[in-house]
Formats: sequence, structure tokens, C-alpha cells
Amino acid sequence: MKPGKLYLIPTVLQEDALKTIPSYILDAIKDCQVFYVENEKTTRRFFKKLWKEMVIDQYEWQAIHKAEEVVKKTFIDALLKGKNIGIVSEAGCPGIADPGQLLIEAAQAKGIRVQPLVGPSSILLVLMASGMNGQAFQFNGYLPIDSMERKKKIRELEAESERKHSTQIFIETPYRNNQLLNDMLQVCKPTTSVCIGADITGPGEMIRTKKVKDWIGQLPELHKIPTIFLIQA
Repeated sequence: MKPGKLYLIPTVLQEDALKTIPSYILDAIKDCQVFYVENEKTTRRFFKKLWKEMVIDQYEWQAIHKAEEVVKKTFIDALLKGKNIGIVSEAGCPGIADPGQLLIEAAQAKGIRVQPLVGPSSILLVLMASGMNGQAFQFNGYLPIDSMERKKKIRELEAESERKHSTQIFIETPYRNNQLLNDMLQVCKPTTSVCIGADITGPGEMIRTKKVKDWIGQLPELHKIPTIFLIQA
């Protein structure tokens, strides 16, 4: 039996930003029999907006969670039985700062065809608009929660940026955005560039790059707003 195909299906960053989803995504959804998703409720709602006639209960739904061994086994067994599977993140592109990566890794190990599909990635969209180095960059995920450890990490990233002339990218839980920004402005050099990308593809989208010295006293309110932070020394 020919194995199924694995589709990496992007979703919106903001619920009403359907214009960011290419029309061919619907073809991939229709070609799947199983979906592995980070959040079943929001994925179902997203699919119904794209395809009102979709009969949700005709498809098999699995939660990604942390991709425990039993989840990976069920996933691979379905592919080897010829079923096409779609992986859907909670926001943006599967496999990018997303637990779906572990399932994708398992599919690659079995030689399954993996089809990535074009869609919005807040990380890349902010990098594109930042004016920072797009040829040497690094995504660092979440920084430490403890303020002292976080400041230490920011200093390390700034030093690496200066040494490699690279862009350093990171994120924070939205309710800690303001604290992270304050720490960045306290420890980074006045001439280091900081880009803040908030509410990407949403109605309040803001992507601004300034030197640390120019951000001081002009801080945006970022509490509970999904935000990407970039620095380049």
C-alpha cells in the first residue's frame, strides 16, 4: 500500500485574517482524512470559515500535545495505511515554534512525503519588515522567566548579534511582554536596534524598529498582545 502524504497546513495569526491564507490550502484540507491539531476547537472553526460545507465529523481528529510515543505510533500507522494527514498549529505555520515538529520528524524518519504549504509566519513577517539582517538570523523562542536570568540571556544574544552581525529573534508570553521590553531597554546598548512586531496581520498591527535610546520614553503598550521581538547590535 502506498503511504499517505503529510500536509503542513498554515492557519491564521488573527481569527478574521482569512486574506492571509492562499486559496490552495482548501485543496489540501479536502485531500486529508485525518488532522493532528494543536487546538481542535479553533481548527474546526477555521476550517468551517474556509469551507462552510465541510462535515467536521467525517474526519478523524487527534491532538498533538507533546507527541508522546503512543501519539507518534498512531500517527505513523495512519500514514502507512495510506491516509493523508494534515498538521495544523494554533497560529501560523506548523513546525515553526510548534509541537508539530516532533510528528514531522517522525514522518521524515519513515520516508513519508511532507508537503509544506505557504501561509503566515509572524516570525518571518516581522523579520521581513524590520530592516534587520535577513541573511543571518536566529530564533530563540522564549527567554527565561526570571528577570535576572532573562537579562543575562539578553546580554548574551546582543553580544552574539554584534559578533556575527546577526538578527536575534525571540518571543514572550503576551502578559509578560512589557516586562521583557523593559529588561531589554535596561541592558542593551543605546545603539542596539530593537524591532517590535505586535498584532501581526491584525487590525492593530505595528512593526517598528528603533535604537534602544529612541525607544526609551516611547514604549508601546504590549500587555496581552502577541508580539515578536528582534535585536541587532
